[in-house]
Parts: sequence; C-alpha cells; structure tokens
Amino acid sequence: MKALITGGAGFVGSHLSEALLEQGASVHVVDNLSTGAIDNIAHLKANPRFGYTIDSVLNEPMLAELVDRADVVFHLAAAVGVRLIVESPVNTIETNVHGTEMVLKLANKKRKKVLLTSTSEVYGKANQVPFREDGDLVMGPTSKGRWSYACSKAIDEFLALAYHKEKRLPVVVARLFNTVGPRQTGRYGMVIPSFVKQGLLGNPITVFGDGNQTRCFTYVSDVVAQLVALSQDERAVGQVFNIGNDREEVSILELAKRVKQCTGGRSTIELVPYDRAYEEGFEDMQRRVPDLGKLRALTGYEPKVGLDEILDRVTAYFTSDATRL
Repeated sequence: MKALITGGAGFVGSHLSEALLEQGASVHVVDNLSTGAIDNIAHLKANPRFGYTIDSVLNEPMLAELVDRADVVFHLAAAVGVRLIVESPVNTIETNVHGTEMVLKLANKKRKKVLLTSTSEVYGKANQVPFREDGDLVMGPTSKGRWSYACSKAIDEFLALAYHKEKRLPVVVARLFNTVGPRQTGRYGMVIPSFVKQGLLGNPITVFGDGNQTRCFTYVSDVVAQLVALSQDERAVGQVFNIGNDREEVSILELAKRVKQCTGGRSTIELVPYDRAYEEGFEDMQRRVPDLGKLRALTGYEPKVGLDEILDRVTAYFTSDATRL
C-alpha cells in the first residue's frame, strides 16, 4: 500500500507514519511545518519506503502528483489547538476548508480513498453525553471565534460525505477525541503537555476556567491503530466514527492534581479565568465523552492505555530530553 499523509510531520501524523511503515506500507508525508516539525519525522528519513515534501496542501500541482501516486490519502492537515484557533481564525477556516476541498477534489479525479480526520469539537455545545456520531451538533454564535474551528471541521465532514454520496468517492471520517502522547507540545493549548511541562519546571499549573470541565484522553497509539483499521475496512466507507477513550472521564482540575503528583509535587495549581487565558466571552465545552459503540462493533476496539499510564509516558518523554521543556 502507498499512503499519502497530509500534516504528516505533526504529532498524530508522525505516529501514523510509523505505524504504516511497520505494516510494510510506503508512506509520503506533505506538511508545511506550520504546526508540525521536521524533528517528528527525522528518524524516518532513512527508511527507503518513506518520503516527505515540505509544502502546503493548497499547492495543487504538487498535491495532484502525490495523490496520483498514492492508494489512500490520510488527510490530517489542519489548524490545531484552541490558542491557535482563537488567535488566527482566518487561517483556521481557510486551512481547514480549502485544504480539505483540495484533497477531495484531487482524490476524486483518480478515485483514491480518503480518510478524513475530524474532531470531537464538532459536537460544539451539545449536552447529550456520550456523544454519538448521529447526534445533533450544537454550535455557538458566529461572533465567538472559538466555534470557527468546529464549524470548519463540520463543513469538512459535510463535503467529504457529499463526495461519497454524489460521486461515490470512498471516504471515511474519524472524529478524534483528546489525543495525547510523545511529540505533542503545549504550544497551542494542548492541556496535558502544558501541565506536565509546568509541573516538571516547578511552575504553577494553570487551569483555565473553574476546572470542572471534563475530558477523556486517548493515547496516540490507540488512535493511530484505529485510523489504520478504518482505512483498510471497506465497511467503514461513507461513515463517521468516534475514536477516543471512554474508560475515564476526568475534570481538568483533577487532572492538574494528578499531573502535580506525577511530576514531583512542587507546583501550585492556579485557576485562570477564560477571559484572561484566551479572549473575552470565551466559551468551552463542559464535557467531552465519546460513544464508541459504533467503532467497537466494526473493529472490536478497546483502548489499551489508561490515563495514569498516559501521564507517566508523557512525563517520561519530557524528562528524557531537557530541550523539550
């Protein structure tokens, strides 16, 4: 199999590259390094079945050539992280919508399968927990930039499923819930790497809001294994699947306490109002819990890595190299 991964130098993309190479696939990555990093894929360069292009998915001639060579396209390229979304809403919308539009258009010309990675953010302010793939999406007002990411990714899903329905393009949509692991940075607001770095440095662990908002965290290897499985199962085509971990829902305040303990206990925990952390009137999702019944029925999925082990592994990653702090 020949796989093309857009955004492949990013956190999830680099782990996906590893998994596919281990299965014997050929992998080509395209990434503009806006949020990815060449260091994430540097260890793969020696593999003769791996290649990469530093460019934007909006470069149509370049992308057309890479799509033409691939059997399947994993479309991961997107604006990521709450902070980046709040600070750069134009880039968020243009990157997500136009990038996906380009990938689908070119894939359709050559009838290439596309696995589109979406996000639990599309559920917006929905309160019917756990979130089911066929549940309603409840967005906030357009005046709140916070929701531009959710809306742009929902448009991506609509477009992908429209290509499947109208043009019979083989498409699979995967909605990722909070994914964590090595190579993820806290630069754009990812909570666990941010907390771990703060804890290891002995700085205050900053919890935004009152800390009562809850999340479920999934280790990157669990997510990547399901992305590969969905891309290879014809029964998944034309459908949407949640990928996450439903075994432990934790409040962000409790998470901060566990990270404090895991990183030596020197840090204090500081509550920071959303208005100060992001922007005035910022809105957040109170709970984010996946319903995994549909995925389990198809692949037999069960998450293998629990939260305590996730925290241990992320802590070990940062402590293994001081330059990461």
